[in-house]
Amino acid sequence: MEVVVAEHAGFCFGVTKAVETVYDQLESGEGKKIYTYGPIIHNETVVGDLEKRGVKVIEDPDELDASQNGTIIIRSHGVTKEVHKKLEESGLDIIDATCPFVKRIHKIVDEESNKGKSIIVVGSANHPEVEGIVSYATGKVYVIDSPQRAQEFSENVDEEYTVVSQTTFNKKKFQETVEILENRGYNINIVNTICNATDERQTEAEQIAKKADVMIVIGGAHSSNSRKLYEICSKECENTYFIQTLDDLHLDISGEVKLVGITAGASTPRNIIEEVQNYVRTNF
Repeated sequence: MEVVVAEHAGFCFGVTKAVETVYDQLESGEGKKIYTYGPIIHNETVVGDLEKRGVKVIEDPDELDASQNGTIIIRSHGVTKEVHKKLEESGLDIIDATCPFVKRIHKIVDEESNKGKSIIVVGSANHPEVEGIVSYATGKVYVIDSPQRAQEFSENVDEEYTVVSQTTFNKKKFQETVEILENRGYNINIVNTICNATDERQTEAEQIAKKADVMIVIGGAHSSNSRKLYEICSKECENTYFIQTLDDLHLDISGEVKLVGITAGASTPRNIIEEVQNYVRTNF
């Protein structure tokens, strides 16, 4: 039986930068209290390890104690303009580990809004990244999470719109959504802000899943990009498993299985991928 592990699996650039930032702060030994705004990544194993080392996750700036000598690290998803301002007012040191690709979207939305254009964000409205992006719009802003929602979109056709995407959105669904808006007569300027790592990850996962008899997707339960990988792989391979760690893997493999594919979301550490890979190679 062949086991194929996706080349583009595991931590992306933005996640690597954010996680390394937290560990660097821990190793600096300055004795400051370290906070992250939201879990640094959507991976319970990594977040749990950081919590054991004293890193505290906060979800609201009001949780910060300004009287303490501490550092707050903004995760790769970024935060809203309002939250960023409150963090600055807290008096704590701020390290902004927002992914550069997300920062680019903030800049685009800010500039296009100031030109008088309405903004359409293709993504999940309740995702932290999208909440941050929306906050940079100074005028009208709309969130569309699927081609179906694009069919239902009923705003002024005569306005100018700039369309951006959540960095981890499904590439094919983004293209479908944009085509629907164009076909319905909306005047849109399209900026494809799906990051290259996401594009490569999704494309490679789809290619492997097409050939695989069994597909394993490793990712955090709350990881948006991991869920999208599972969605893509499930369409191509009926026997697709979505797991967080090796403990979740309960494979039912018959003798007819010739190829097992493995991919992982941007918040999955390399050691978990290797554990799953080694287990499959050794036991089947």
